Amino acid sequence: MALVQGGEQVKRRVRAILTAPHLAAFLPAIMITAYWYGGEHLMVLVAILFPGLLAIGGALTRPAPPKQRKNDVITGLPPRPKLLEQLDRGFASDAEYEKSCLALEIDDIQKLTAQLGTEGIRQVLRATSDRLRATLRDTDLVCALGAGRFGVSIDRRQRVDLEATLQLAARLQAAVSEPISIDQSRVLLSSCVGFALPSRAPEATGEALLAAAESALGAALLAGPGSIRAFSNGMTARVERSEHNRDELSRALDTGEIMPWFQPQVCVKTGHVTGCEALVRWQHPTMGLIAPGAFLPAIAKAGLLERLGEVVLFGALSALQDWDRQGVDVPAVAINISAEELNNPNLSEKIKWELDRFDTQPDRLVIEILETVVAQTEDDVARHNINALADLGCKIDLDDFGTGNASIASISRFNVHRIKIDRSFVTHIDTDTDQKNMISAILTIADQLNVGTVAEGVETHGEHMKLAALGCDHAQGYSIAKPMPAQAFLDWVKAHEPKLTTQRVVPKLA
Repeated sequence: MALVQGGEQVKRRVRAILTAPHLAAFLPAIMITAYWYGGEHLMVLVAILFPGLLAIGGALTRPAPPKQRKNDVITGLPPRPKLLEQLDRGFASDAEYEKSCLALEIDDIQKLTAQLGTEGIRQVLRATSDRLRATLRDTDLVCALGAGRFGVSIDRRQRVDLEATLQLAARLQAAVSEPISIDQSRVLLSSCVGFALPSRAPEATGEALLAAAESALGAALLAGPGSIRAFSNGMTARVERSEHNRDELSRALDTGEIMPWFQPQVCVKTGHVTGCEALVRWQHPTMGLIAPGAFLPAIAKAGLLERLGEVVLFGALSALQDWDRQGVDVPAVAINISAEELNNPNLSEKIKWELDRFDTQPDRLVIEILETVVAQTEDDVARHNINALADLGCKIDLDDFGTGNASIASISRFNVHRIKIDRSFVTHIDTDTDQKNMISAILTIADQLNVGTVAEGVETHGEHMKLAALGCDHAQGYSIAKPMPAQAFLDWVKAHEPKLTTQRVVPKLA
């Protein structure tokens, strides 16, 4: 780097000499000297060569044109370097205003991409970027940081403190949450925000300030959809989607760093625990708790999905056995089965062997299969596994219902026990009439087909109450409890069940 900078300095000095105005004054003297020593022929030669040498020298010392930073092809937003440049200006001694930094990410962006397809997610990103820009002032800057992630620089003017930044973060979230129309359907988004004030930055640089905001965003993503977090000195280094290598992932699976946590499912009307879902988490020894979205793509890329499934199944059945020993009634535990696992001809036999090993009744194990997988399943092996598990006595839940275009016939064809209503339909059900009507239609279909219903992603008490009024059977989400390790889940159930009264008033349908 030092050599490059030194070379640039030499080029600038040489060019300054070659382009100096007083150089032209020496030309007559040079011509006379040439004529004196070589006569007319040398003078003519110098007259020809001298301008040429000046032109070549000027070309060689011409400064390189500034690199053009390409804006994001989908949103048209500037890239990360532009944001860093803007944030750096806030730390300059002559800066008029300091800069605060916010990082926003659309919740479940990978899942949305799978559901909406390439063109659908492009429309979502374009609409989101337009709304963020419309919410900010002309002097603020929003940039693209990656798939579904945006960085914002704002002038920290008078009275722009922690409270004001929190309010701005909430306004940005509100802008993102407005419905987006795609192919005559409505898409409702939520987002997480992390932010850092300049006084909290580990160093007085734009890079450090952005890293702090992304660290706060990582904490918000772990806290759940729609969360906002401010950077504090106790936070770990920036949390990003990272490409962990296969050896690291295998070690984490083998040593118990990657293991299932459990989120309760409760009866909507009574509040009693009716089961739980096993959700994978990675407790990294140095990076702390890593969000699933940061490592699950790497697991899939490394071809370790089946190994992950084995770890989750073992952890789920182990936890169920331990809860039974301690006299805590958890009727069932649900595990997610990927398309890759369904294509393993030995899957049903493997699960049967594990159930026998733990002496667990099959009906206490719920197999969750994505609706997108069912909609696309024409493979005989996958169909055989689903039906074999149902015949064994395991319950089949159709996950993310309403997003995968599975036919109603699929529900009976695969002996589905329950449908899990996707979070995108549950969001704002208590305030959005269209959302309420959609849930009502889904519940009517379920009732006609005689299958149970589970609403996932229930984030507020209002949503919970509206689901009860509409007649949904079970609920799961942060308004009830976050995912937690097996022992913490056990403690939660012990504390939760005694609080419930024998009679609950069911809200009237609004």
